[in-house]
Formats: sequence, C-alpha cells, structure tokens
Amino acid sequence: MNILIVDDHGIVREGLKFLIEQQSEMKVIGEAKDGNMAIQLTKDLSPDVVIMDVSMPNLNGMEATKYILQQKPDVKVIILSMHTDSHIVKESLKAGASGYVLKSYLFDELLNALKAVEASEYYLSPRITGVVLDNYRTEKAIDASQPPNLTTRERQILQLIAEGKTIKEIARILHVSSKTADANRRQIMNKLDIFNIAELTKYAIREGLTTLEF
Repeated sequence: MNILIVDDHGIVREGLKFLIEQQSEMKVIGEAKDGNMAIQLTKDLSPDVVIMDVSMPNLNGMEATKYILQQKPDVKVIILSMHTDSHIVKESLKAGASGYVLKSYLFDELLNALKAVEASEYYLSPRITGVVLDNYRTEKAIDASQPPNLTTRERQILQLIAEGKTIKEIARILHVSSKTADANRRQIMNKLDIFNIAELTKYAIREGLTTLEF
C-alpha cells in the first residue's frame, strides 16, 4: 500500500512515517504540508491512500479531499482530526473521505483505518460513530435552516480571508486576477449576508474551514 501523508506539522509527518513503515506491506511515498501540495503530489505519485489532516493553512483537508477525489476517484482518503464536531465529521464524509480518525487515538486506530480502506470499507473512530448517529437523528429538525451553499472555490477563498490574506495574496495563491478574487469575496459576503472580516472569520472557524491556530 502506497501512502501519502498530509499534515502541516513536520514532526507529525515524521512520526507517522516511522510508525507506518514498520508495517511490511505499507510504504510512505510522499509528504505534503498543506492541501495544495497534497493535490499536486497525488497527481504526481498516485498513492493508494492519502492520510489527510483537517486543519491546515491555505487549503484545509476537507476541500483538498474534494479536489483529489474529483481527479483520482480510486484514491482512499483517511481524515485525521482533533475535532469531534458533528459538522466537521459530516463535511469530511460528504467530501468523500473513507475514514475519520481522531488524533487522540492516532496510531492503533489509523492502522485499523488503513486496513479497512484497503478492503474498500469505511472506518470511523468509535467516538465519532456516536456523533454521526446523533447528527443523523437530529438532522431533520434543522433542515429548515440549511447554511448557504458555497462552491469549493468560495470555501477556499473564505478560508484564506479568515487566515488574514489580502485580496492580492489570495489572487496570487489561486492564480487569478485581483479583480476576480475581489468579486468572489463580494459574492461570498452576499451569499452569507455577512459584510465584515471578523464575522466572516467566525463563520469560517464555525464551519471547520480554519482554526484559531492560523
């Protein structure tokens, strides 16, 4: 099994690589520090499995998963996260992830997840299973207040805004003109009915697009 590790902390990547490569049938073929690099390395290396952190700068794990599976639908993605928030779990699964592993129980559960996805099965940390079931039971009660439907690109721009990037920096990162980036920002504000950066940032954190770390 060829594996790509994606995490913005080098010490986490190195630790995972060391532990994974103790397994004779597993090999780490690449490492990425953010979602954009993960997308490129998946194209270049064609891993069987991507181990994907959720909270990363520039492009978070949920959005990177969507891009990767659009291009390489046979790749399996296992999400790593500290979060047990039902919305983040739900969005990760909607993005196409085959597994969701809590960092607090990392390696034993990660091995179980790797074996499960290799067999074309799904894996959720036991604590997450309860969260998913609770969310399913209560979802109908909140259907009337569904959040605005942002596109994948709009969610990425919202993340960058929340991380303090200027319009010029966003344009450079996304390889678009400043005019296009600004138009996208205004469209996001109109969709969300939020017109200041502080509230946009709060919304992005609440939706799991970024964290207070950045």
